[in-house]
Amino acid sequence: MKLDAIKFGVATAIVFGLFWIACSFLVMMSPSFMMDMSGHMIHGDLSEMSWHMTFSGVVIGLIVWSLFAGLIAGLIAHVYNKMV
Repeated sequence: MKLDAIKFGVATAIVFGLFWIACSFLVMMSPSFMMDMSGHMIHGDLSEMSWHMTFSGVVIGLIVWSLFAGLIAGLIAHVYNKMV
């Protein structure tokens, strides 16, 4: 079965974008919990750090993460199709 690399890339970009928005919302609603969670995810102590979120930062992060996720997924689908 071959994958449509463009559709797969776009779908991945959309899903990553939705997760970025959800994560940004969680950081805004509960910054200390999310900082603790982030520390646990990287096996580090982030207790001395704090979040600095701006609307433009959320939008730029949304665009960049979605774009890169989509491009990488499209490349993965392309390589997969060559292997099938």
